[in-house]
Amino acid sequence: MISFAIIGGILLNIGAYLTYKGRIYKAVTVYLFADVCWIAMAYEREDFFGMLSIIIGVTFGFLAFLKMKNGKMNKDLNTKDKNDI
Repeated sequence: MISFAIIGGILLNIGAYLTYKGRIYKAVTVYLFADVCWIAMAYEREDFFGMLSIIIGVTFGFLAFLKMKNGKMNKDLNTKDKNDI
């Protein structure tokens, strides 16, 4: 039987491949589906702290995706403006 963990892992590999190919927006979409699988897995196991941690991580990841898509994310990690958090 296939579990949510296996589906999430497969989606994680697909997302990594898409990232490698430079298709970042598609990769992030796949990563979000993988996160939904892991939330479902945590819910099935009644791991509510794990579910909360995953939801917080997904929220920050989605906000970063929106920032990147809108062109407001710096391309260089060594920026001079340290106020952009």
